[in-house]
Amino acid sequence: MKPNDPKADLLHYLDTARDAVVWKLEGLSEYDARRPLTTTGTNLLGLVKHLAGIEFGYFGAPFGRPHGEVLPWEEDDAEPNADMWARAEESRAEVLGLYQRARVFADATIEALPLAAMGRVEWWGDRGEVTLQRIMLHVVAETNRHAGHADIVRELIDGKVGLRADNSNMGAEDDAWFREYRDRLEAQAKEADAKQG
Repeated sequence: MKPNDPKADLLHYLDTARDAVVWKLEGLSEYDARRPLTTTGTNLLGLVKHLAGIEFGYFGAPFGRPHGEVLPWEEDDAEPNADMWARAEESRAEVLGLYQRARVFADATIEALPLAAMGRVEWWGDRGEVTLQRIMLHVVAETNRHAGHADIVRELIDGKVGLRADNSNMGAEDDAWFREYRDRLEAQAKEADAKQG
């Protein structure tokens, strides 16, 4: 990464978040990769599928760059949230392949255009005039938001945490410390509820 190169900096943070989301699927069964763990259905493979659509959507049409992919969830008759989960017949490899193609497509747009290049996000209405820089910021934020969702979902599945396999970002504390820590927070929450409630 070049020092003080805003495009390279944005791409670095985007790649870090992209890689974290993909890593969250490693070592999981098909069931665990797909199962919803929130009342709104959040699941790991669905997050990856959604992020593929984000990258195709924001780095494509707004800059006059068609991606050429068939995205069934964009059809008029698609059911709500069709991009947020994978059907049983959609393999994990297909969804990950779609995300990889979206990344390559987005990176080609980023490489081809200066940060000041103007585009238009139709679904943003009157505020749709954007620069590539704003879109990069938006997608970095969006990807990191969903990476946070993936962090929580993976932790709920098997307790695995961290940014990537070789970097937990959690310090040196062990499982016993975290159990005690969690219990202490639970006790504090109950105490606060008793005092405030």
